[in-house]
Amino acid sequence: MTDIATRVYNHNWKIDPIVRSVLDTDFYKLLMAQTIFRRHRHVQVAFGILNRTRTVKLSRLIDAGELKEQLDHIRTLGLSRGESTWLRGNSFYGKRPMFAPEFIAWLEAFRFPPYTLQRRGEQYELTFDGPWLETTMWEIPALAVLMELHSRAVTKGLGKFELQVLYARAMTRVWEKIGRLKQLPGISIADFGTRRRHGFLWQDWCVQAMIEGLGPAFLGTSNCLIAMRREVEAIGTNAHELPMVYSAIADNDRELAEAPYRVLADWQQDYDGNLRVMLPDTYGSRNFLERAPDWVTNWTGIRIDSGDPIEGGEIAVAWWRRRHQDPRQKLLIFSDGLDVGAIERIHNHFHGRVRIGYGWGTLLTNDFRGFGPEGRLDPFSIVCKVVSANGRPAVKLSDNPMKAMGPPADIVRYRRVFQVGEQVSLPVAV
Repeated sequence: MTDIATRVYNHNWKIDPIVRSVLDTDFYKLLMAQTIFRRHRHVQVAFGILNRTRTVKLSRLIDAGELKEQLDHIRTLGLSRGESTWLRGNSFYGKRPMFAPEFIAWLEAFRFPPYTLQRRGEQYELTFDGPWLETTMWEIPALAVLMELHSRAVTKGLGKFELQVLYARAMTRVWEKIGRLKQLPGISIADFGTRRRHGFLWQDWCVQAMIEGLGPAFLGTSNCLIAMRREVEAIGTNAHELPMVYSAIADNDRELAEAPYRVLADWQQDYDGNLRVMLPDTYGSRNFLERAPDWVTNWTGIRIDSGDPIEGGEIAVAWWRRRHQDPRQKLLIFSDGLDVGAIERIHNHFHGRVRIGYGWGTLLTNDFRGFGPEGRLDPFSIVCKVVSANGRPAVKLSDNPMKAMGPPADIVRYRRVFQVGEQVSLPVAV
């Protein structure tokens, strides 16, 4: 097993680049990229970084030269033959391949496009503008670079013994959490922690701990590279990005209202009825479900990714019942700011009433709360989201209005079109 403390103490980016493979990304990125490849490869999309935790002053902590060096390194990466072979081997139940040969051929030739980096006061403005199929690939590695450079900046100067103790304490915390999760009957959980991880080596260690500690209850990891290396399932479906872009390119209110369902129709066709877990909260879960066509009720499950998880789960269960579906045959996946206490609360509430899965993110792969100097290693909330598509603003409403994104006038329009009622603001969890 890697001696993480020693590697951190001896960090040299040439042997420890933060992103070391095109596959060091989340699986859903590749699945969504294939749909974009098939249907929308000429749409022009801009992505931008947003640090929601303004008290973390990234431009003061992270050297601009180091940031550019890491981003430029990513632009040199290409898919290896072994990685290509692994992708071709992913299939549905050992039958239909997940990725078409023409998409893999595109990915084999892919190189990351240019980026724009500017310092804006105490933050960095990092944007990616170009064909959607290319800019989408930047989201996960860009976040991983910023998070790990932040970790390296905070731990820089710590001695060998300080680092050994730091990582021993963090490892103990993870292992104790795994011990609590093992007590939950029928637990099924995956690692969703790539985008805001402490570092690549740490995420890899956390996955190994989950493999040993949870056994079959550990479903796998969203990180493709780690899934390949550790021989576990790569986990993922789709994200808010798809309905945000489909909505932005809609030409009128009627097309806008239909856009989220067009996403599901395209996805269902592209994946032949597999991977049917919907993410309804982009423009409000309650109204999305109420307006959903009947065929949507046949989907396998729903991912709860904002708002109060208990309330969101109850909305889904009640909707299935009204649509004459048996919730016990359906799947709820919870993925918003989870930690062990929240997982225990959700599990105790829903176990036996519906199938449950958990995507455990930042507080698996970056829980150094209280361990670093003056709390500066604590995780923080940073995202990379669609800003515009074909020159039009992209909007997200969410079940938590604190997560809403987009120009105020467009937010008002979207709330009207999607018939979003009163919402409760909640703190944005990491």
